Amino acid sequence: MADQPDPDMTADAPAAAPPQPAATDDSRATLAARRRRWLTILVIAVVGIGLLATAYHLLIGSRHVSTDNAYVGADTAQITPLVAGQVQSVRVSNTQAVRKGDILLTIDPADARIALARAAAAYAQAQREFQQTSSTGGALGAQVSARETDIARARAEAEASRAEYDKARVDLQRRESLARSGAVSGDELTSARTAFANAKAQLAVAQAAIAQAQANRVAAARNLEANEALTQGTMDTNPDVAAARAQYEQAKLDLERTVIRAPFDGIVAQRNIQVGQRAAPGTAVMTVVPIDRMYVDANYKEGQLRRVRIGQKARVVSDLYGGDVVYHGTVTGLAGGTGSAFALIPAQNATGNWIKVVQRVPVRIMLDPAELRAHPLRVGLSMEATIDLND
Repeated sequence: MADQPDPDMTADAPAAAPPQPAATDDSRATLAARRRRWLTILVIAVVGIGLLATAYHLLIGSRHVSTDNAYVGADTAQITPLVAGQVQSVRVSNTQAVRKGDILLTIDPADARIALARAAAAYAQAQREFQQTSSTGGALGAQVSARETDIARARAEAEASRAEYDKARVDLQRRESLARSGAVSGDELTSARTAFANAKAQLAVAQAAIAQAQANRVAAARNLEANEALTQGTMDTNPDVAAARAQYEQAKLDLERTVIRAPFDGIVAQRNIQVGQRAAPGTAVMTVVPIDRMYVDANYKEGQLRRVRIGQKARVVSDLYGGDVVYHGTVTGLAGGTGSAFALIPAQNATGNWIKVVQRVPVRIMLDPAELRAHPLRVGLSMEATIDLND
């Protein structure tokens, strides 16, 4: 009896096995529900991302164009001496910051000082000559008046000579008429003829004196006119004085140019001059790069330029500072051609193996000077530029 199984236990044993398949089905159903839920979430996420991307493109992306093919540029100043001479001192070095008016280098001023002294002497001499010529004008005016007096005296003497001539002629005619009747001796007739000849000669001399006085007066008047032409206007407008003054100013300017100063605030670069070298006019000795007048040349694809206009605003980010520093600029110009069009060796597309390449056009963006002073940039740095097409 003890070895026989309990009927109740025997009856319950087969009933305990079926719950296992039921539990498996529940797990499968739960897993399938989870899969459906995650799949639904994934679909919703994908659709949401798509909608967000579409909204971004419609609201923001279509109103902005961006490129990371952009670089910092600046209108640098090449420092070139304007006078020749030996370099006396060089006050700056590469990478040094300078302010407008700071001395960059000096040239030995000895030759310039000698030239200035020579020009100053020539200027003073021209002024004295003008004063002397002006004073001579008064003397020449007095000579003209004196010549007029000579003409009046010569005319008076000519009148007296004509009166003597007329008297001598009448006396001669009277004696010649009396000589026929024998009332006048031959000696008296000869004396009358001699007196008439002398009076005639005196009249000719007096008339010649008038002509001479008139010629002297004309010569004096011409000399006065020539003097007035030389002294016309004031001393400052006189050509000789003005030329001497210009030479003096040029010499003074050359002396000032022996001291070369920075044209604006910037950074010194490419210094290639040393003390003792002879500087030649027009030869670049260094470069000054401005720190607050920089721009960005952003090379946009040709398909991005459809709505780009001059005056639109732009946001520029530098790789140097990252996204924490944003520069604000303005589009000031679009290049007249693509970069390849102005290359040293332009691409030759008229070949059999031509492949279309998207071209890029440089767009000039001027940056805010205040932002540049706060966060200085360097020429050639990489930038990322975004132009707002709504402006």
